[in-house]
Order: sequence, then structure tokens, then C-alpha cells
Amino acid sequence: MTEAILTSARAAVAAAPPTGDTAYERYCRELAKSLAAHWPAVLEANAEDLAHAEQRGLPPVLLDRLRLTDAHLGRLERFTETVLSELGEVTARDAGVPVGDWGVRLRAPKPLGVVFMVYEARPTVTVEGALLPVAVGNAVLLRGGKEIARTNEVLSTVAHKALQAAGLPADLVTVLDDPDRAQLRALLKRPDAIDVLVPRGSPSLVDYCRGASSIPVIASGGGVNHVYVHRSADLDLAAEVALDSKLPEPTACNTAELMLVDAEVATGFVAALLRAAEREQRQVTVRLDPRVPRPHTDADTGTGVGRPWRIAELQEHDLGREFLDATIGVYPVAGLDEALAHIRRHGSGHTEGVLATDSDVTQEFTRRADAAAIVVNGSLRLHDGPTLGLGSEISISTGRMHVRGPVTLGSLITHSWVVEAHGTLRSSVPAHHC
Repeated sequence: MTEAILTSARAAVAAAPPTGDTAYERYCRELAKSLAAHWPAVLEANAEDLAHAEQRGLPPVLLDRLRLTDAHLGRLERFTETVLSELGEVTARDAGVPVGDWGVRLRAPKPLGVVFMVYEARPTVTVEGALLPVAVGNAVLLRGGKEIARTNEVLSTVAHKALQAAGLPADLVTVLDDPDRAQLRALLKRPDAIDVLVPRGSPSLVDYCRGASSIPVIASGGGVNHVYVHRSADLDLAAEVALDSKLPEPTACNTAELMLVDAEVATGFVAALLRAAEREQRQVTVRLDPRVPRPHTDADTGTGVGRPWRIAELQEHDLGREFLDATIGVYPVAGLDEALAHIRRHGSGHTEGVLATDSDVTQEFTRRADAAAIVVNGSLRLHDGPTLGLGSEISISTGRMHVRGPVTLGSLITHSWVVEAHGTLRSSVPAHHC
């Protein structure tokens, strides 16, 4: 079974038209149409997945990841339109550069080949995975969590209908439906047949895929992200940045987990944070290091009476982990050096931030911090391909090779050098010595 899947995917890449062909534009349009036509069936399957997940006792935050609504359809339709608008520029051949007086060199876009995406219980990722890699000529194997098996079955039909309507090989998209990890292990051992591995999800998922495979990886891991609040920072702004960096999407990879606050302003920051939460009744749990004085709360619940916030204790095991809910930690530091040392020890290299009005501090932080993105005086959620004007993204890479940061359409192609030699022989070109 595994061999047949790989053979079919490789054959689909070979049979597909070149990157930049108009068939891929048709595919974007047809995928949006197919999604709309099948959306009632998608929602019905998704409701079954949700019911089974509830029976298994999955927490609300994970149920929210699984759940699809009509609003998701609108967002996915707009996503296909955006990808369509980006294709021309991403896949165009360049104009060429003269080489000496004898020829021209240029780069021609080519697909990476067979892309294997491994992710968790997010059905929207199935659509994104069926769109971005394929729009630039790749075949994609999609393995989502078993929690979305029924939803993925319908989404597989959606993608295949779109491929057929666009005149593209059906096996450019394969949604794997075998929940057995034996198939996953077998695929991870096939660098001869799979060109790129894209694990997208928790750090444990990414680490497992990296350790079990020698396939080149575009690592889209979890975000253990921090914001350093310097003593010169505007504390009201810092409070808003903290809430905006967490509450809209508590499980997203570009959210803040821990605020590293200069010790002398930690109490003031916490007060500003709680005031900001109260202004719009934003529910949040604030985990405080024992060195930070606790505000007055109910002794049993940790809540302020009639307040939207809750206070809990930040413990040693909270350092270096994603909370995956509406929780923000506050950890006092002695200054920039200690903050950077903490980030080096506990950060995941995804997104780090600094808040300061002292430009020397922000410059030093950006010089020494090491992450895919460093945000100065703003929300960590700004680290996003479309928001930064980089284009549609399928994930955010924390790796160092090939791509770091938003994995956009341009990150899902490679290039061939085309040398227009006009009959030139190497023996006629002056020698260049290293």
C-alpha cells in the first residue's frame, strides 16, 4: 500500500504540467468551487468527528481546533483567491542575466517534488496542504490526526474533484486515511521517494519526525515564545501586546507564553495587564513567578471578585512549554542578559519580542536573539506571511536551511539554472581559477 502511494505521487509529478502552467490557476478556482459545493457534507462529517472527540474527553481548546463553521468556508475561499493572485509572480521565469559576451543565465521554477505533510487535528490545514504545494506543481501526501478522519475523507473528495476539473493528475493530492503509525514510520523511511517533509504541530510531533527520518525537513514546530519587557517600556502597551499575543488564538504557534519582565517593573506590569483584561472583560489566566507579588484574589480560586482574570503560580515545569490556552506567564529577570539567556535555554526559535523605548535595548535584543522572527514593540502575532506582505503561507519554519519564517509559495519551489549558450564551447571561454 505504501509503495503504491509513493509510486502514484511520483508519477503524478511527472505527468503534471510545468510549474506556472495555467492549469494551476484553474485548480485554485475549482478548489474554491468544490469546497462550496461540498461544504454541507464537510460540516456533517466534521460534526461526527467532534462528537467522537467529545466522547473521548478532548479538552475544549482541542475541540475548537477540530470545529469547522460557515465562517471557515469564507476564509478558505478568500485564501484560494489570494494564492491565485500570487501565482504569476512566484512562478515566472526571470529575465536573465548576461554571462560575459557569450550567453545568458536565468532561473526556471521547478517543483520540489513529493511533499509529505504531517499535522494534527486541524482540518483547515488539509485544505491549505491540498492548495499551496499543488499550486506550484508538487504532489502532496497529507496525514492529519485521526480526530479529523471523517472530515478529511470529504476534503479528499473536494480536492480530487478540483484536480479533475482543472485537468491535473488526481494523485497530486493524497489524503492518507490509515491511522496506524506503521504507515507513518514506513513513509518517514523513504527519502528516495519523498523529497520534503513538513511536520506541522507540537514540538513532540516535529521532534518525532526529525528523529525518525532522513528526509529534508521544513520544520514547522510549536512556538515557545517570549516577550522581554524592559524597564523603559510603556507598561500599558506591554499589557496590550501580551493580551493580543495570546488571547485571539491561544493555540497558535506565534502566540506568547511567557513575559520576561525587568524585576523592578514586574508589579506595575501585572497591574497594567489585569487592568487591560478588565477593560474588555478578556478572560485570561496569569501565572506569576513566586517572586512577583500577587494581587488580591479569592484564596481558593485565584480570581479577583467579578474580574475576568485568574492568578496562578508559575512553576518550573511551565518554563519552555506551550500552555495551549488563555494563559500567560510572568517571569522577572535582572535585565537584558538574563532575558536572552532564558530565551536561549527555553525558546523554540519561532518568535521572540522586545518592548522598550530605549533604542539601544531593542537593537541589542535583535542583534543577539535568535528566532525566525523578532518583533520590536508589537504583537508576536504579526509574524505571519500575509501580515508581513510575504504572501500566503502553509506554516512558519523554525529551521535554518532552505526557509526560515513563513513558508510561502516561493518556499515550495526550487529552480533550475538555464544557460543559453548560443553555441559557446567551454574551451573558448577564459579559464577562472579558484
